Amino acid sequence: MSAADLDSRGAAGEPGRPALITGGAGFIGSNVAHRLLQAGESVILFDNLSRPSVARNVDWLKRVHGDRVTLVTGDVRDAGAVADVVRRASSVFHFAAQVAVTTSLVRPVEDFEINARGTLNILEAIRAQSAPPPLLFTSTNKVYGGLPDVPLQCRDRQYAPEDPKLRAAGISEARPLDFHSPYGCSKGAADQYVIDYARTFGLPAAVFRMSCIYGPRQFGTEDQGWVAHFLLQALRREPITLYGDGMQVRDVLFIDDLVDAFLLARENIRQISATAFNIGGGPENTVSLLELLDLIEELDGKRPATGFEAWRPGDQRYYVSDCRRFNAATGWWPRVRFRDGVRKLHGWLREMTGAGKAAGQAAEELCMEGAE
Repeated sequence: MSAADLDSRGAAGEPGRPALITGGAGFIGSNVAHRLLQAGESVILFDNLSRPSVARNVDWLKRVHGDRVTLVTGDVRDAGAVADVVRRASSVFHFAAQVAVTTSLVRPVEDFEINARGTLNILEAIRAQSAPPPLLFTSTNKVYGGLPDVPLQCRDRQYAPEDPKLRAAGISEARPLDFHSPYGCSKGAADQYVIDYARTFGLPAAVFRMSCIYGPRQFGTEDQGWVAHFLLQALRREPITLYGDGMQVRDVLFIDDLVDAFLLARENIRQISATAFNIGGGPENTVSLLELLDLIEELDGKRPATGFEAWRPGDQRYYVSDCRRFNAATGWWPRVRFRDGVRKLHGWLREMTGAGKAAGQAAEELCMEGAE
């Protein structure tokens, strides 16, 4: 099948079939599912439910949307199970992954099997279909490595590039790949397989190299979802550990904006297939760890206690997404500003924990509701 064959295929695959979301019980998956279900689609959530209490997100989706939500408990490492659900899908959102750099350092083979081999199973299952459904895959900014060659300066307790053009636009897709850490290698390999299957076999597939995503239904940890993790630690009145000096900068993207981007990508899959896009909040939504602590103090009335540990392998002192390629292809741009988004997440977390509950009890109950 050639890339030209995409012109005769609908952007969302065969009508009437459900969308498939691997890792669908997690933070991003449940938010994408909710939006699709609100639009009248049906959804298959394919998830091994290995993270604590992610089944609560499934319960929430079923409670709100009824039998248009189907849960298939399975693992992307199981090629047969993957083939079965892909066969039923109108489109595929592939989010299932091992997400932590720290875990990849301890269990690199498992990290590879989930992220690289699991993605290859998805691709092979899609390739086997007579009308392959569109695929959207979530990669990571870690494919660019630690960016050690980018000269930085300290500006107002945060790192910033010395180059004013880079400071104004962020890191573009022209940046050479430089996989760092087993996690970076496994996600980077999957990233490249998706692009090549789109080129070689004509699959309708695109890649999002994502920066930091935050928003409701996220239960953050030190390893993933750091904005929510900082807010949760503040609610618990527990200390926050900063790895490095706290001046490292990220662009952060509110979940609603990310879901908008996914749906636009699916709608435009014929034009964007075989392409990788850097997706994040961009230069207008940057924050350092220290700046987030300042905002938490403003929202919560108390600054969290903090401690410092050594830098972690592959941690970028500065990463901000240049989103102009995706903007040119679809017109998308982030709408939710960082301070507004953090206020929304903080309000949701407070509502979920309950204003009158003890902090420890509240945090424990939120853990039961949240997911990565």
